[in-house]
Amino acid sequence: MQQRQALIVRGGWDGHQPVETTDAFVPFLREHGFDVRVEDSTAVYADEAFMRTVDLIVQVVTMSTIADDEFAGLQRAVLAGTGLAGWHGGIADSFRANADYLHMIGGQFAHHAAKPPAERAGDQADNYLHYTVHMTDLGRTHPVTEGIADFDLVTEQYWVLSDEYCDVLATTTQDARDFDAWNRPVTSPAIWTRQWGAGRVFVSAPGHRLEVVESQPLRTVIERGLLWAAR
Repeated sequence: MQQRQALIVRGGWDGHQPVETTDAFVPFLREHGFDVRVEDSTAVYADEAFMRTVDLIVQVVTMSTIADDEFAGLQRAVLAGTGLAGWHGGIADSFRANADYLHMIGGQFAHHAAKPPAERAGDQADNYLHYTVHMTDLGRTHPVTEGIADFDLVTEQYWVLSDEYCDVLATTTQDARDFDAWNRPVTSPAIWTRQWGAGRVFVSAPGHRLEVVESQPLRTVIERGLLWAAR
């Protein structure tokens, strides 16, 4: 098997466990013929010579900022055919101030609903809800999600702002409860892909922490998404 180059870029908010979650996929990538380089900074995106060799970028960087030359390098690589993949806030809530990044990814985290006020304890678990990830018609036949049935999670449920250019493989619906600001259910993409130039983008909104990305069938979906996105 010809070896390909994978680049893992991780950082941002530690609550999303960027180190632990990305480490969990390093053996999988190596087993599938990738040489894996891990960086704790987006500075590598500005290394044009190296980025030309990258077949897959796995990015888990929540919030944070990105320098203009770094984003230019990331965008240039994807347009030229490098795959870009990630999960949760590490890809769908990165670099909020960069409109071109949001355009490329196609979905931006806006909200995760909380438990009823009386059940909140003031920690991350206040936002852990039981919800269902529903496969779309496309998702039932797409290589990333084919054969995956609807599945339930107890974790953050992302409300995602998106556009019609996303190929949505799965959705999730936020209920409207009497204490919420919205007054009707809202359906958002949960898993999607996007063609950007010659590159493929894969995003899983579920993936808050290690126990979520390790759960089945989400782990299988992410593994397939990484392989699908890679050049």
